[in-house]
Amino acid sequence: MKIIIVGAQGTIGSAVCDELGSRHELIKVGRSSGDVHADMADRSSIEAMYRKVGQADAVVCAAGAVHFGPLTEFTQEQFMLGLTNKVMGQVNLVLAGFNHISDGGSFTLTSGVLDRDPVRMGAGAATANGALGGFVVGAAIEMPRGIRINVVSPGLLEPSAKKYEGFFPGHEPVPSRRVGLAYAKSVEGAITGKVIIVE
Repeated sequence: MKIIIVGAQGTIGSAVCDELGSRHELIKVGRSSGDVHADMADRSSIEAMYRKVGQADAVVCAAGAVHFGPLTEFTQEQFMLGLTNKVMGQVNLVLAGFNHISDGGSFTLTSGVLDRDPVRMGAGAATANGALGGFVVGAAIEMPRGIRINVVSPGLLEPSAKKYEGFFPGHEPVPSRRVGLAYAKSVEGAITGKVIIVE
């Protein structure tokens, strides 16, 4: 399969590439790195990416920004970062991608643990994650031409544990290999409309 990986250089994206790279042709996409550049917060940039890559069999998004901070200090703009970037960025990858994905292909999005197991200062991320789960469930029943859609919701990855030390008390980090397998289940399997939890 020809698979577009958005956010391929990140921690989750690297786990996806490690799992799928030996079996498929990967097109790695990033804002400033990879085979093709795209800003997922900009619909026109996403459309340009699809034109450059051409037809593909699957899209995996492992990118999306959110703001972390105390709820009492959150501004509307800070909440909107997660909604415009992490949520609508991934939604636009789907909406702009229908004509570029093969019959029976798939989209795999990325949410995260915080909408089901919250931490302090994570309300923005929790909101974005919950919205992505709702989108996938609702969109799955309307996907054309047998195209599937799922979202992977991983816990804190082991390589990120040091970076976020103190933010996730009591959370057991998950191995990158298990996270990569969750994306393989979505891309290579048959499920659709699912939130695939890795914890």
